[in-house]
Amino acid sequence: MPTGELLPAAGRVRTVLGDAPSIDLGRVNYHEHLFQASPLLPGDDLNDETLSGAELGRLAESGFECMVDATPVGLGRRPDALARVSAASGVRVIATTGRHRDAHYPEQQWILDASADEWAAITLRELTVGQALDDTAYGRLPLDDVATAQAPDGADVRAGMLKAAIDYWAISRGERAALEGVAASHAATGAPIMVHTESCSAALEVITLLESYGVRPARVVIAHADRTPDPHLHAEIAATGASVGYDGAGRLRLWPDAVLIDSLAALVESGHADRVLLGADVARASRYESYGGMPGLAYLGRRFVPRLQQRLGDRVVQGILVDNPGRFLEWQN
Repeated sequence: MPTGELLPAAGRVRTVLGDAPSIDLGRVNYHEHLFQASPLLPGDDLNDETLSGAELGRLAESGFECMVDATPVGLGRRPDALARVSAASGVRVIATTGRHRDAHYPEQQWILDASADEWAAITLRELTVGQALDDTAYGRLPLDDVATAQAPDGADVRAGMLKAAIDYWAISRGERAALEGVAASHAATGAPIMVHTESCSAALEVITLLESYGVRPARVVIAHADRTPDPHLHAEIAATGASVGYDGAGRLRLWPDAVLIDSLAALVESGHADRVLLGADVARASRYESYGGMPGLAYLGRRFVPRLQQRLGDRVVQGILVDNPGRFLEWQN
């Protein structure tokens, strides 16, 4: 499909190379990062286009055809490079717009101070016009003067996912403003929303807050739910209609993968297989094979997914990797 091409709203997913039918996404890793820099991860920047492109190739070799790059505003995004590595690899990439939790922005006061209206304006522009080529322009230029990133064919690179974040059992004033702004952009576009949580704390509370802003839970995924591998809590989240993000495979310092598989299996057995999204959020240079680290983006497909298939069967895993994200990532306006 030519980059930048628009499809009717129904069944449409917005990638960095234009819109694509949701039924064509294939296996989706719902949460990764190809370009990222944060003061919370010193020395672990993902900033080399060649190396990040090679890592994306490893993801493809492990059996994935699509991924969500979950890096929001102000954390080293490179949407133009995302478009280039997507085009080179053949992997569909969905970019993100929005804000992370306060702790990532100690030296970006404009992000900490931005209002709900400002976040609504920024995120809507990034969804419909184009993502900023340089995020620092948002703090110093009028919105209409911010240059947008370009895909290899010259089309504007647009985001396909909204993101907001909360801290551990806390939602700051600035985080609340971003949630409200993201909700407004969602109302205008139908784009899906990812919410970063700290170990799944306040997940039900943030779903309720977004509902008060007019967002149906079915359009929300709670990221890092599996960092508290509690299938009862996950079933409560799924019962609201929200998706439960399992994105901690390979984090063996916390617990073995068997703990996550047991928790996910219990969630499936409780009747919520259709509310699970799978990713890995490896998210740092020291963990990417192409940057000289391990286990890499391929770990999910090479080692975790086969164990999940053995436990749950191919049909259930197909639903988790293909059907669920295809449905969730659709723009529904």
